Amino acid sequence: MDQIIKLNNQTAGRDKIARLLQYLSRLLWHNLDKNKNAVLGLKNLEFQLSTFRKLLRFGRFAESIYATLPLFEEDAATIRYTVILSKITNALFLLADHILWLGRADLCTIDTERWANLSNRYWLYSITMNLVRDFYEISLILKANKSSIMTKTFEPKDIIDVTLKSISVLSVHQKVLIDTIKNGCDFFIPLTSLGFTKLSPGMVGLLGAISSIAGLLVLLDSSKKLTPS
Repeated sequence: MDQIIKLNNQTAGRDKIARLLQYLSRLLWHNLDKNKNAVLGLKNLEFQLSTFRKLLRFGRFAESIYATLPLFEEDAATIRYTVILSKITNALFLLADHILWLGRADLCTIDTERWANLSNRYWLYSITMNLVRDFYEISLILKANKSSIMTKTFEPKDIIDVTLKSISVLSVHQKVLIDTIKNGCDFFIPLTSLGFTKLSPGMVGLLGAISSIAGLLVLLDSSKKLTPS
């Protein structure tokens, strides 16, 4: 209960909880398609949670841009450029998201489909940069543990053993593992919204729920957060 109160006292915590409920709602209504009343209720809940999250994030466009400034001091070039690009594209995603909220609140008239597509494109770019950074971190970990993973005389039949050893090594590095799972799940959500993949609403809901849980784990335990991010 203390952890729930701690999360609820943070804007980011409320956003993550609402996000988890939003994607769980999508997962549920997709699997309750025979009960029209339940489906309509859950779809409405999903929409309201989505709008609520847009309100919570309102103004964070500037915050995301400002957060890039310390990153120029990062020594590792790959991390520096990927995180900075991720922050900039995330800021553009948030800006489009802010405009969408203004439209939903009837404060201005906008082409919601156009702005939703822009929002998803910028979100996709941001996640892609995050994944490039994750794979870079993974490559460093595997390189540092190469002697314990690879056999001296590697043969094709050893690939399963090498894969299992690699997974075992990565499981110790929870920061990278959680961040990769989160970004890997998120990656397919804007891809599906933009029509590049055709995942069912239920699968999108499941992926969103998993990435939301990963985000909550980081908020509950800051030692699990990959930095800089």
